[in-house]
Amino acid sequence: MKMLYIGIDLGTSSVKLALFDGHEILRTARRSYPVYHPRDGWSEQNPEDWYAAVLSGIRELVRGLDACDIAGISFSGQMHGLVTLDGDGKVLRRAILWNDGRSEEQAHRLNETPGESYLVEHTGNIAFAGFTAPKLLWMRENEPDLFARIDKVLLPKDYIAYRLTGRVATDVTDASGTLLFDVKNRSWSQEMCELCGVRKEWLPDVLESTQASGTLCPQVCDLLGLCPRTKVIIGAGDNAASAVGVGATADGACNISLGTSGTMLVSCKEYVRLSNHSVHFFCHANGSYLALACILSAACADEWWIKTVLQSDFNYEENKISELGNNHTYFLPYLAGERSPHNDTRARGAFVGLSLSTTREDMTLAVMEGVAFAFRDNLEVLRKSGIDVQSATVCGGGASSRLWLKILCNVLDIPLRVSQDRSAAGYGAAQLAAQGCGMKVLFPEQDGVLYAPQPEIAERYRERYRHFSMLYGALKTTYDDSFN
Repeated sequence: MKMLYIGIDLGTSSVKLALFDGHEILRTARRSYPVYHPRDGWSEQNPEDWYAAVLSGIRELVRGLDACDIAGISFSGQMHGLVTLDGDGKVLRRAILWNDGRSEEQAHRLNETPGESYLVEHTGNIAFAGFTAPKLLWMRENEPDLFARIDKVLLPKDYIAYRLTGRVATDVTDASGTLLFDVKNRSWSQEMCELCGVRKEWLPDVLESTQASGTLCPQVCDLLGLCPRTKVIIGAGDNAASAVGVGATADGACNISLGTSGTMLVSCKEYVRLSNHSVHFFCHANGSYLALACILSAACADEWWIKTVLQSDFNYEENKISELGNNHTYFLPYLAGERSPHNDTRARGAFVGLSLSTTREDMTLAVMEGVAFAFRDNLEVLRKSGIDVQSATVCGGGASSRLWLKILCNVLDIPLRVSQDRSAAGYGAAQLAAQGCGMKVLFPEQDGVLYAPQPEIAERYRERYRHFSMLYGALKTTYDDSFN
């Protein structure tokens, strides 16, 4: 009998599924679903859309296979989203997503009272509008009738696991992003639950990422034609799963995701108090910890400039750029506010240094450099906290740009290795499924393309970063005033 595993990567725009035999990906499937924006800055999805997409994708993956060959299913998932269920297990309202900003006021209040030091003591993190706890506070204050009917609180991927198994559970990586979880001790925080008016019985059981939440329910087996002994492994949040997928789990290993948003994840053997708590500190999928910096506009900034403004093509615009490090135009990539390291929902994008000699190419290059400089901001925070980053792997759609990778490695002044397969989160989920079923999975060999810094260009970027690092502070009062 074969042993096959399914990795499910529940993203914001689509779910991507992969069939894994313990060595390589055999098949993939993808299903899209809508995002709803009922007001400016709000972002919601219907959990039933996720579930229908997952069922459809699994059917495609297993078509023609022996049902008993599927040994395990696991997940990577978009983090922080709020899914609420009533006493009958029915969804109370559309899920409030990670990129929803409606709870800015609630997050600000938490950081003011009881204050950032209190939050870090009990959770390891400060409050962000995207985190789960501020969303619950918003719901309590703005939808009290629905809040009163809450029986369970789940995160997006865990809702799918619940539908497949009937068990309400989560993993330590996803729980870390709720602001209700004591990261250091890997358990729910009683103090935070009391502060936010959350009953601990609402919260899911917490598992390590390779633990099983159960096996498939009989009705799910009937729908999918799978065996009831198929294990459902709880999995991990998307960034932790991506780190597993590229093998970046050893102490000090770094993975950069150059997707719609951008993340820089560094694995840490021990718990660390960071110098700037706008960089997150979470539990990792391998029993250790991770530092995670998130910039809200990465590849989407490039897409906005190339597709929306220039109405052009990426290759066409990038091929016109040759010289690096001598640009006099700067771009602040805060098109949707910024999370790490500024934690400022009011920040906005800006071109600085424009002159009559500024060209289209200068501005295109500035956008790509601005994202790289935003990553450098967070690298500096990590280093000040004693976390040394010597090299990194890169995944995500933006990693298809050779120019951008050359810029990034010189701005960060570290070598970058890019896998030919950039679907790291789905691969990581499939690996977690295999590990949860008892299979020893070899991490992928780091045989991707290597980008090494060039000393002369890196030196020029070091000076340019010094100027970039002063721009946010100079413009902050402008951001604040524009919202008054």
